[in-house]
Amino acid sequence: MTNNHNFEKWSDTMFLKDLVTNPLIEVGECSYYSGYYDNQEFENGCVRYLWGDPLTMAAFDPIKEMGWHLDKLIIGNYVCIAAGATILMGGNHNHHPDWITVYPFASHVEKSYEPKGDTVIKSDTWIGMNAMIMPGVTIGEGAVIAASSMVVKDVPPYTIVGGNPARVIKKRFSDEEIKLLLELRWFDWTLEQVEAAKDILMSDSIKELYAYYKKYILK
Repeated sequence: MTNNHNFEKWSDTMFLKDLVTNPLIEVGECSYYSGYYDNQEFENGCVRYLWGDPLTMAAFDPIKEMGWHLDKLIIGNYVCIAAGATILMGGNHNHHPDWITVYPFASHVEKSYEPKGDTVIKSDTWIGMNAMIMPGVTIGEGAVIAASSMVVKDVPPYTIVGGNPARVIKKRFSDEEIKLLLELRWFDWTLEQVEAAKDILMSDSIKELYAYYKKYILK
């Protein structure tokens, strides 16, 4: 039995490149959404308050009509996004806690809008079930966001964070190992190069992967 978005079972995933149509979303290779349990679309469920879907585009154009600079969602390669994850974007940045009222009066919407900056989820990150990513955050390469976390600030590469607000739990590897991983950047290799290195990638031998990179990728 399928749910409303054609996930037949909990282990099903869908590549984001097959789902994304919004011009404000950029997606890399092999990144996927695992949405069976949450029963919501990626573009209008997991991602929220982002202008660019057909209905909103037909209703108004804040770029042409009001000169707004709209934030983008940029997702790298090999990103894993679990069911229930929420990525909040720029459509609701009209509430100002520094003003007397946070109410967004329609007559002042043009003035009250304030971009937060692009939300960037870099390659090889894992966004856990029911995690929430706030606008303008950058999540570094290889980071892990624990289930039900609230990410309100940038996350360093290869770091596990969790909680509300999310805090660093630990680094996945040593500083020296992280430096090597950020140099070799396996997730930017060609699909053929990744396929050939899978046995090493699915191990904990960073030194072996670095040696492979020096021998075969840099040749």
